[in-house]
Amino acid sequence: MNASWKNRSLVAAVAIVVVAGLISLARLQPAQAARDDAPLTGPRYSVIETEAHNLIVTDNKNNTLYFYTIDKDKEIGSELKLRGTIDLGQVGKTAITPTKTAPAQ
Repeated sequence: MNASWKNRSLVAAVAIVVVAGLISLARLQPAQAARDDAPLTGPRYSVIETEAHNLIVTDNKNNTLYFYTIDKDKEIGSELKLRGTIDLGQVGKTAITPTKTAPAQ
């Protein structure tokens, strides 16, 4: 190989590396904070636990846990009633206070 052929090969190799670097930089997307009005990217509700007499569900959009159960001394399969909710935004605090639901009259 003569000197000019080696120079051309070196220039071509450098050009390929530069183009590959520019392509990979163009494909990178900066991290963006999630917005409150962003669409939910999974199921809206998740069932945490259920038995014949209770149901615990999370609302993934509102970060709320719901607890349902039947009335005391009712038979299995009776109507489940909302007993309380918990704001999952409180997770990590020393204490979490559930919101109790008033009984229906």
